[in-house]
Amino acid sequence: MMLKLQTKTLLALASVMLVLIFVITLASLASFRDFSIRAATEQTRTAAEMIRVALTESMLNGTIHERDSLLNRIAQIDGLDEARVIRGPLVQKQFGDGLTIEATTDTTDYQVLNTGESVYTLVGGYLSSEFRATVPYIASSKGDVNCLNCHAVPEGSVLGAVTLTASIKHMRTAALLTIVVLVGATALFSVISLLFLRRLLQPLVTTANEIEQAVRQAKAGDFSVRVQQRSNDEIGAIARHFNSLSEGITTKLSEIRHNVAHLIQSQPMVNGDLLADTANTVSGLVKVSQFKQAIEEDETSEEVYQRICEVIQHEFNFTSNSIYEVDETKKQLNVISVNNIAQAPIEWCNSDITDKCMACRAVRTGHCIDGTENTLICRSFSNEARQDGKYYLCLPVIQSGGVGSVIQLVLEAKDLKRAMDAKPLIESYLREAAPVLQAKSLMASLRESTLNDAMTGLRNRRFLEEYSETLVSQCKRRGTSMTLIMMDLDYFKKVNDTYGHDVGDSILIDLSNIFKAHVRESDLVIRYGGEEFLIILPDTNSEDGLLVAEKIRVAVENFQFKAGSVLINKTISAGVADYPSDGQAFWQVLKYADVSLYAAKDAGRNQVVRFTPELWLSEEKY
Repeated sequence: MMLKLQTKTLLALASVMLVLIFVITLASLASFRDFSIRAATEQTRTAAEMIRVALTESMLNGTIHERDSLLNRIAQIDGLDEARVIRGPLVQKQFGDGLTIEATTDTTDYQVLNTGESVYTLVGGYLSSEFRATVPYIASSKGDVNCLNCHAVPEGSVLGAVTLTASIKHMRTAALLTIVVLVGATALFSVISLLFLRRLLQPLVTTANEIEQAVRQAKAGDFSVRVQQRSNDEIGAIARHFNSLSEGITTKLSEIRHNVAHLIQSQPMVNGDLLADTANTVSGLVKVSQFKQAIEEDETSEEVYQRICEVIQHEFNFTSNSIYEVDETKKQLNVISVNNIAQAPIEWCNSDITDKCMACRAVRTGHCIDGTENTLICRSFSNEARQDGKYYLCLPVIQSGGVGSVIQLVLEAKDLKRAMDAKPLIESYLREAAPVLQAKSLMASLRESTLNDAMTGLRNRRFLEEYSETLVSQCKRRGTSMTLIMMDLDYFKKVNDTYGHDVGDSILIDLSNIFKAHVRESDLVIRYGGEEFLIILPDTNSEDGLLVAEKIRVAVENFQFKAGSVLINKTISAGVADYPSDGQAFWQVLKYADVSLYAAKDAGRNQVVRFTPELWLSEEKY
């Protein structure tokens, strides 16, 4: 468990105080012990000197035999427990053993008699209250009394020693009392210091706790917590600056959130995580911007729709979806994709919306159709899907004031909240895609117009120049043939000269309709120039191509064209060549078909001629 700052500080100070008290106690004990020993030493040294002087006077006065009485009286002096004299070996040799108490009793006595040095020590150990001093008597001929007059010993010999025992218990008691008072005072000072420090730290700790709580809530997106300013010092400044920072962050994030909400045209989440919501939305807008840049560089509308599918499926994880495109000319809905599969059959809606786009409520109203609460709001949503517990959200893509396409999300019950949360951002993607789709559509229409003949609606020669290599590549990939039929209306100039160009144009339009009616949808009918037409039959050999050309020739021959108020009959001539039997290059085969056409005209017109090598008389090689 993590300790708080106040607790750690107080514990540290308490530890220091305890160490200080311990050190003071030890130092005091050591000091008082040393003082007691010094005092006892001086006291016993003085007493020993007094005994020496008294014994010397007794010897001089002839009262030495009463020395035991003297020693007893001295021992009764306050502070002394015992006083005895030890006779040295030289004195014993001269005067005998003396009194019983004057005999050597322990090693300390022997030590002093042998070394002639005093011993001052505690009896019974380091903490003993009994002090002993053993002081030697040294023979000397100097001074007031000449010891050698009575003692037949050398100068400096140890005559004996006096042992004094003194109690220092009263000093120890006084020392302990002093130490207790000193330690108590230190402890009291420590407690007062701790209380003062605790009071001093309380504002800092409280402010730190409030800031910690505020930071935790800020991490959850709530920047509304403020710290109370309790003082005017540095702690108060921290609280004031923190509140200012929180206020600034709240203001700026709220401003960003409202601006972003306005940008994606949605209401901001009032109770959400301010920081996370804003960050996620901004991140989403960055992806929208990247999406826009990507689709602007795409070549076709189909690629843009593919990217929309990928965003819905991968970015928002809605796997069930449909994309429909409105055909304004035919008033139909074209299926772009279903569940990210291009041009798949309709799965979630009734099939009649493809033939009548106004059956789609999103197309008809131009509004988002929310079927998350009421699935009956749109009657075109299939009953089977509704019975399976499916919901829907249909988002129109507005182009030039009208609905250009519809994005449909098909949802499970568990997806409804997620879909409503994602709806504003998905609409942002679609708003960015709308002008790009419109531009791609306009470019496609413009490009389509340059590849089509304006009068007949057929492909023109420019289309052939762009796609001839593609046609050849398809044949090579499939390993099939391709037949080219070059056709020309017989005596068309006479029609223009006789009935006028308006009638000539009308005949060409009728002629193009006959061509389209007699070929497959995959075949290409091209107005090559003037009254010349080219029909390209992919995956068709020359034999089958001859049959098609002949069928068209007969149909034209039997058709009656309107020339003002009269009906006229016209015929066509045709030349047929195929790839790769007749040539290995598209324009070579086209030239051979053209040569066959002129052969048909030379042979009397209104007939179909198949190319043969004999028809190519030119020295030019392909």
